[in-house]
Amino acid sequence: MNRGADSGRIARRFAALKAEERGGLVTFVTAGDPDRPTFEKILLGLPGAGADLIELGMPFSDPMADGPAIQAASVRALASGANMKQTLDLVRLFRHSDGDTPIILMGYYNPIYLYGVERFLNDAKAAGVDGLIVVDLPPEEDAELCLPALEAGINFIRLATPTTDDARLPAVLRNTSGFVYYVSVLGITGTKSGRNDDIRGAVERLHRHTDLPVAVGFGIRTADAVHAITRTADAAVVGSAIVDRIANGLDGNGKPAAGLVDSVLNYVRELAGGLKP
Repeated sequence: MNRGADSGRIARRFAALKAEERGGLVTFVTAGDPDRPTFEKILLGLPGAGADLIELGMPFSDPMADGPAIQAASVRALASGANMKQTLDLVRLFRHSDGDTPIILMGYYNPIYLYGVERFLNDAKAAGVDGLIVVDLPPEEDAELCLPALEAGINFIRLATPTTDDARLPAVLRNTSGFVYYVSVLGITGTKSGRNDDIRGAVERLHRHTDLPVAVGFGIRTADAVHAITRTADAAVVGSAIVDRIANGLDGNGKPAAGLVDSVLNYVRELAGGLKP
């Protein structure tokens, strides 16, 4: 397989973090949540608030790994008219002002399949997408999207979980690039947190199998937790807790209330405070 040249943004960002001797903060938000104008302000403000990498959820109506918070975010985004084209438009908009912060699209294969794989990869690359996390495509299905993505120069980031044992890891890591996302708990997003000792052991085991950076997610909600995770892992991923801030900033009619954007970005600043040594 011929791998196309990727943007280099993910590798450069992790190299910069290593040079700064600190871990990174990966923030997840669902594209278009709660509506396009509000989301644009959140997205554009994330790097300044301390996000080192951004995961952008592709709104989907039938998720399998997402907890109630992120499911509700998809419902809000879809109700406001979000779709794949608008998700890529948002990345394109972001790139007008930020050419450095990596953006990884995260979600499920169905919307990509409907959009058309070749068209999706071409449009995603042109928009400025750096990587994909598609949770319902196992390594055995790499021909569907993973290999075409790598050929197009888009990183394909794979999840490892507490049940991914040493026998399974080589298959998981074979075509993984950019970084490895370690899911620290069994179950869905945002419902519980992993034990630090267990996470430390898992990250050390992953590092014995790969030189790729390891980001840890699921259940991280505080600056102290970010600090604890990044003492072991290369980055901490926060999703549901940020999405909860968006939900809590809606008025009685489900519309964005005054101060929602500031509340979300101030929370990200608080989380980023945990990155300091």
